[in-house]
Amino acid sequence: MKRLWLMLCLLAGCLVSTLGYALPPLQLFVDITPPGGVLTLPAGSYAGPVVIRRPIIIDGRGEVTVDGEGGGTVVTVLADGVTIRGLHLTNSGNSHDQVDAALLLAANDALVENNRMDVVLFGIHIRQSNGNVVRNNRIESRAEAPSLRGEGIRVWYSSDNLMEGNHITQVRDVVFTNSSDNRFIGNTIENSRIGMELIFSPDNEIAENTLIRNTTGIVLIYSNGVVIRENRLLNMPDATSSALAVKESSQVRLEANDIVRCAVGLTANSPTDPENIIYLINNHFAYNDVAMYFYGEKGGHIIHGNRFTGNIIPIAVSAASSARDNDWRGNAWDTYEGFDRDLDGTGDTPHNIYLYSDRLWMDRPMARFFRASPVLEMVDFIERLAPFSMPDLILSDPSPRMH
Repeated sequence: MKRLWLMLCLLAGCLVSTLGYALPPLQLFVDITPPGGVLTLPAGSYAGPVVIRRPIIIDGRGEVTVDGEGGGTVVTVLADGVTIRGLHLTNSGNSHDQVDAALLLAANDALVENNRMDVVLFGIHIRQSNGNVVRNNRIESRAEAPSLRGEGIRVWYSSDNLMEGNHITQVRDVVFTNSSDNRFIGNTIENSRIGMELIFSPDNEIAENTLIRNTTGIVLIYSNGVVIRENRLLNMPDATSSALAVKESSQVRLEANDIVRCAVGLTANSPTDPENIIYLINNHFAYNDVAMYFYGEKGGHIIHGNRFTGNIIPIAVSAASSARDNDWRGNAWDTYEGFDRDLDGTGDTPHNIYLYSDRLWMDRPMARFFRASPVLEMVDFIERLAPFSMPDLILSDPSPRMH
């Protein structure tokens, strides 16, 4: 009986397609699939939008395209326990207000895997939806200016979701808003504006991802207890770029990340209270214009075991005390000039960084253009050779690690 209904729907879809030169509507096939059923569609293109109101499995096997025909969200999931697999979702609406997307998850415990989404405004919108798995999807927005695109993945008031192995390119951002306890693992984000932005989203884990050629990498705003580990943040050279930016977020742990060839590796404000600190452990900052920039009047962050290689400026500050009061220990500095006579792997003398000519462009951002120029290098050399006044100490690492 089920096969008969499927055949009738196929015939009806083909008739509509033949008479009206339109794609067969996927909604017909979805509506006749019973709860718990598997909808395996013949290869081809089908018309959306589609709304799924019962727990079913849709398997396109990589051979099925769902065309939203430029109106609204292509596929909307309103039932728990739905699986969307192997579909090509394309041609959503273009409304930012309505959040027109390839896929809207407004239910729980969905599995979304091995899909391709392109020519859509937003990619996947997870809205008040928990316990979903979004895996191995490729997401691409429209060919517009970055600010006119939508988010590749938008997570809003949602928890306990796993997003892993997705390839996200040419979108605006990936945004978590008021969403906690999610895991974002092993994804690639490239050629976008902000790689990831977390706003009022505590206790999330961001691990083993690659963010490359974005304007900005990962931004935390009022998001406490976030773990960012083993990520690769590469090639973000724009003057306003920062691979990592942390503002008003406490107990954030940044561990074993590679930050390479960025304008600024880390931007962080001073902690407003003793609990509002960042743990920077075993990260590698290499070939950045500025490895770390701290702003505010006082420090307090824990910075241990990091490696600094080939950065033009290792540490920049808005005030001398911004970095000095951080807990620096066991970091490896390529500018360290001391010795390790007892061969214990730790320098015999502290590594101190003073503020010389760098103060010019730190105090006057317009002078940043001349950073590392022969003129400033000469000024810096003269100040080190015969300082007119005692330079400010930016930081002191009492036990620098040898290379």
